[in-house]
Amino acid sequence: MGPILLVDDEPSNLSILRTILAPDYPLVFARNGNRALSMVAKHNPSLILLDIQMPDMDGFEVCRRIKANPQTEDIPVIFVTSLLTVSDEATGFDAGAVDYIVKPVSPRIVKARIRAQLSQVSAKQLERSHRDAIAVLAEASEFRDTDTGAHIWRMAAYSTTLARAMGWPSVECQQLELAASMHDIGKLGIPDYILLKPGVLDERELIIMRSHTTIGYNILSKSSAPIFQMAATIARCHHEKWDGSGYPARLSGEAIPETARIVAVADVFDALSMTRPYKKSWPLDRIVENLTSNAGSHFDPRLIEHFMRILPNILAIKDHWNDHPPKKLE
Repeated sequence: MGPILLVDDEPSNLSILRTILAPDYPLVFARNGNRALSMVAKHNPSLILLDIQMPDMDGFEVCRRIKANPQTEDIPVIFVTSLLTVSDEATGFDAGAVDYIVKPVSPRIVKARIRAQLSQVSAKQLERSHRDAIAVLAEASEFRDTDTGAHIWRMAAYSTTLARAMGWPSVECQQLELAASMHDIGKLGIPDYILLKPGVLDERELIIMRSHTTIGYNILSKSSAPIFQMAATIARCHHEKWDGSGYPARLSGEAIPETARIVAVADVFDALSMTRPYKKSWPLDRIVENLTSNAGSHFDPRLIEHFMRILPNILAIKDHWNDHPPKKLE
């Protein structure tokens, strides 16, 4: 984490804050708004304690400029001020501040507010790290494939859009998008001569290929984190079929977890839309006919109804990824 930036035009106020915080945190200082903006750019602070009443540029304007910059907008700003009117509070929060500390400051309150904000910063950084790790793990499953890697992100976006159309909460939709991207991680355990074979697999090869579901489950289920538990379930069950003819466990109907049923629709739609070593891409009308004719056998019929209803949104996602393909891992 970066240092805490203390901004106040009164040296005595900076001295008080230094006494409170210096034993526990690295600190940098500024005595006016312009200097504060320079220090933000130079030090990338993890938190800013900002006075409001300053001569050259008040704290509200400093905060607005920090929040207007995409590189600094996530830095939390706490106003430290003697202003205490409802109007001032509203102006500060509108400018982007996360909290207020009233002068004269209490050491206990200052420390408590800073701990609370820095814990949130740490949580956001950890979440960002988790997302980056999941992205690398997901793309690793496509590393040896002939596709560009867009498949995992297209079908994850399709899955999320379908879940949202079914009324899933936003947080669960976000989890599904990340979890769905890891659905084929088990392909890491499949030999290249099978994975990349430019033709139909024989029976022995098919058995090995189908084992990617249990390999993926075994990899992902080792984590107790909810998102990896969801991903493990999807990896194991996304080739199950509504009528019980799928694999690996021949589950049927609602015994198949809904996450896997959603991903199954998205995965097949995208697979049929793609050119692969063993086939050419299908035209849209043929894909639609396949999905609708297999509702009630391969797919949950209710999901197919929702998918057809949102097909324009699905096609817009497909077009986006066609126009903005991801770079393949080197």
